[in-house]
Amino acid sequence: MLKPNMNYADLKDSYLFYNIAQKTKAYSEKNPDRHLLRLGIGDVSLPLAPAVIDALNKAVLDQAEKTTFRGYMPECGDPSLRQVIAEYYSTRSVEISPDEVFVSSGASDELGDILAIFDKGNTTLITEPAYPAYVDANIMEGRRIIHLSSGIDNGFLPFPDENTEADLIYICSPNNPTGAVYDHAGLKKWVDYANARGSVILFDAAYEAFIEDPSLPRSIFEIDGARNCAIEICSLSKTAGFTGTRLGYTIIPAELERCGMNLNSMWIRNRTTKTNGISYILQKGGAAVFTVEGRRQVLENIKIYKNNARVIMNALDECGIWYCGGKNAPYIWMKCPDGMGSWEFFDLLLNEIQVVGTPGEGFGKCGEKFFRFSSFGDPEDTRNAAERLIRLLRK
Repeated sequence: MLKPNMNYADLKDSYLFYNIAQKTKAYSEKNPDRHLLRLGIGDVSLPLAPAVIDALNKAVLDQAEKTTFRGYMPECGDPSLRQVIAEYYSTRSVEISPDEVFVSSGASDELGDILAIFDKGNTTLITEPAYPAYVDANIMEGRRIIHLSSGIDNGFLPFPDENTEADLIYICSPNNPTGAVYDHAGLKKWVDYANARGSVILFDAAYEAFIEDPSLPRSIFEIDGARNCAIEICSLSKTAGFTGTRLGYTIIPAELERCGMNLNSMWIRNRTTKTNGISYILQKGGAAVFTVEGRRQVLENIKIYKNNARVIMNALDECGIWYCGGKNAPYIWMKCPDGMGSWEFFDLLLNEIQVVGTPGEGFGKCGEKFFRFSSFGDPEDTRNAAERLIRLLRK
């Protein structure tokens, strides 16, 4: 008899965002006249930049002509797109070879797929609060997981414990859900820890474009020694609104090796076996993001989201609520008032002021008394939500 992957039995019964969707659906069915102000899930609300739309349209028309038609693309990515991504890094004084860039269908997919090149006997360390897919992907593979919790005392930026042995290390900076950002010294501690133990850091840089403080690192490869111990996974979902278009990239340094195996070469072998590449049309749209005009337009959208974050932060400041994030990230992580639990606070916001956020408990046990707001919502909805928050929290 066929035996399924029994590790799935160790997963929680349901996914965080599924629970939120079910609660909001039930509320809307009972209250069809109430408009919900959604500051929860990290989906974007602004359309793709005009430069991207133009490139997508042109790529579609290319597929209508025999002379410009393209079929299968290179499994690791269009060489021209790999080149412009490498050039994007060079503008921040990070030297990356195009051969170290792998075009993907997005960071979420890649963060799970990349586990295929690591032994299932490896121990995974996940800094928490954390995006729940990190945990679930490793549970599905049957790996032992170390949960490294953080809190207000360390600004939700935990540092390695020298007595802990971990093989794979997940770090997200700017962090989802807390919005906290490591400085150079903080990331250096993790890089030194990984190099001392032969570990590999999986660095989730999905929100790097939201860092406005020039002193903060936007790539793990800004840190000395990172090329020997890190893989960086990034996405255009939040940078350029590609949540529904799906495109990202992964950086694996050529010199990254373990046990005589070269991880860059292993990933080439994996991609050429398990994928047929990302579509020509999407890659052309992605390349437009990195043009001068594309960057200008994308940054205009990011400014709108950053202003949403300021609106939410101002409301919390007015109410004297502790929070972190927001300034260099699209997420605001607040402490629930009056010692409330995060799901209790979720229900209060939903039922009293029709605002939807994300309970911190879904990101790990250390998030039980905290709550996440996203700045990706509609600006008018965000302003209305902030006004309602002030009225509610002042009570």
